[in-house]
Amino acid sequence: MNTNRRLVWVTLAAALACLATASLGFWQLGRAEEKLARQASLDQRALEPVLLAGQLDASAVAPELSYRRIEARGHWLSERTIYLDNRPMNSRVGFYVVTPLQLQASAEVVLVLRGWAARDFQERSRLPPVDTPSGLVSVAGRIAPALARLYDMGGPDTGQIRQNLDLAQYRAESGLALASYIVQQTGEPSEGLQRDWPQISTGVDKHYGYAFQWFGLSALIAVLYVWFQFVRNRQQRSA
Repeated sequence: MNTNRRLVWVTLAAALACLATASLGFWQLGRAEEKLARQASLDQRALEPVLLAGQLDASAVAPELSYRRIEARGHWLSERTIYLDNRPMNSRVGFYVVTPLQLQASAEVVLVLRGWAARDFQERSRLPPVDTPSGLVSVAGRIAPALARLYDMGGPDTGQIRQNLDLAQYRAESGLALASYIVQQTGEPSEGLQRDWPQISTGVDKHYGYAFQWFGLSALIAVLYVWFQFVRNRQQRSA
């Protein structure tokens, strides 16, 4: 009786563990399907017509416009250029260069993430040589909702070299009529800047990896249950 009761409890525990791990695997597959749909939406946005910066609502850009292609025409406010430190590109650490662009025939200003420049590791305060054209320029890029933030233990960033750039803080600091979105400039290297931005991805592959691990664990539990409860016991009885 005790042996049978033990078998019942072991079987119940193994069944619950198999069901739990398998359900987590199916949940990860569901997350992968969601990410696939989102990736398809992002890919579709890249094919849609180019937006013009001056025609967007500067106070609030809809989330569905994120990563849409955009063209901004105006004049660089070069004296307001910000260099975001500790930003990698192609396995090298340097600066992300951000310059406000005063839109043509408008009071609106758009922050442009212009590209990446290498830093001088011998003199960390030295700014990289970046050419900022004067006069009217046309910038091709895509809409970015915000700049990625790095961990920062200090207070608010100030000065030209910063760890992070908060849009609301910079709007109050500069007094500029900043739009609520950022333009990430695309195209070939120019003006001393590289633009090998990472490919936009929703990370669907990791969910397939997690699902494989959960299904593998579920199968392992089932195999161990059969081995210890039946195969090994049978071998011991026949020995």
